[in-house]
Amino acid sequence: MDGRFDRNYYHRYYFDPASSVTSRAEMNARGQLIGACARHLGLPVKRLLDAGCGVGLLRAPLRRVLPQATYTGIEVSAYLCRRYGWTQSTIEDYRPTRPFDLVVCYDVLQYLDDRRAARSLANLARLCRGLLYFSALTAADWRENCDQTRTDRDAHLRRGEWYRTRLRRHFREIGAGFWLRRTAPLSLWELESVGQSGRRAG
Repeated sequence: MDGRFDRNYYHRYYFDPASSVTSRAEMNARGQLIGACARHLGLPVKRLLDAGCGVGLLRAPLRRVLPQATYTGIEVSAYLCRRYGWTQSTIEDYRPTRPFDLVVCYDVLQYLDDRRAARSLANLARLCRGLLYFSALTAADWRENCDQTRTDRDAHLRRGEWYRTRLRRHFREIGAGFWLRRTAPLSLWELESVGQSGRRAG
């Protein structure tokens, strides 16, 4: 895994405008969305984990919208850890001393086989005590949503339900990629949740 994610990989998908899969504008908007959701829930974010942070496009947007949070980025790529100073670790193996209020895991787990992806999802439940923002390329995304000329096809394209089934063991889905830890002292109105009842005080 580490050898695959080298300088050439990141140049193609992140630094070359002709083939880049995303943009700073898109990631700024995503960071604003994540911060807005945390504020809407009334979640104080002191500790933030970017699990599989890549080149760090979410770091600055998240720090702007959540200025009180300490940012931690973990990444499997030795190249990126040397370049940006991230903590080198896999998501499945990362074991900090304390959990995080907010965990972001964006477009990472499609690169892992079923066993490692399942272990990573289980560890995300240990790592997150509040809000999880999660996304992964699925088979339906590949067919219907992504630009295939810019998206890395060398991935495990599973059904979305494969991820949802495992995430629901510890989280409540609240839409737009957000999952609330079932043990978090936060509540939602019924129609703010996806397919399950709930109440939000206030």
